Order: sequence, then C-alpha cells, then structure tokens
Amino acid sequence: MSKYAKYADLMKLTTEYALRMNRLSNRIFGEVVRPTNSKSLKVVKIFSEEPRNLKREIFAYYPRHVETGKLMMRLRNYGLYRDEHEDFREEMQRLRELRGKAKNTRKPRKAAQQNE
Repeated sequence: MSKYAKYADLMKLTTEYALRMNRLSNRIFGEVVRPTNSKSLKVVKIFSEEPRNLKREIFAYYPRHVETGKLMMRLRNYGLYRDEHEDFREEMQRLRELRGKAKNTRKPRKAAQQNE
C-alpha cells in the first residue's frame, strides 16, 4: 500500500487529528475549510472569482467607435463603402449652394492672415 493511500484513508477517519489535518489541507489549497451549505459555497465562489471591473469581457465590451468611423470614411473616399446618410447630407449641401443659400463658413485665421 502506498503512502498516499494511507494518507487518504487517514483523512476519511473522524478523529480530531484527521479533521484538523483536513482543515489545514483545505486552507493550504484554497478550498472551503469547513463543510458548508450550497448558499455559502455560492458566496465563496463569487468572492474567489476575478472582480467584474477587471474582466476583459466587461470593461472592453464596446467596439472602438472612433477608429471604426475613420476606417469607414476612408473606405468611403476610396469608393468601397456607401454611407447613404453622408451622401444625403452632401447632396443637401450641394442643392443649398445651387440655390445660393449656402451657410457662410469662416475662414481660418491663418489663411486670412496670409492673404493680407
């Protein structure tokens, strides 16, 4: 009989020594020290998990909107993507300019100073 088998048989006994060694073993290996009910085990499981705010699937849930938007604009400029809303806005701006109702846009200060 191996030494491990003897140890396992010892742990099954209900002697005070066996109980104390079993508790020590549980403490060492991070298990529940004393027998507990299922509700308490659920609490132990929750506290043993990684905190929610450190889980990657929680804090990195939303996609990278800024980078995605810039990528789609670049693809639109290449003609590989069709943004119907932006097309509509450009068409409305074009028609407004044809009617002579275009909004006045300010010239940047640097361009205004260079012209003088």
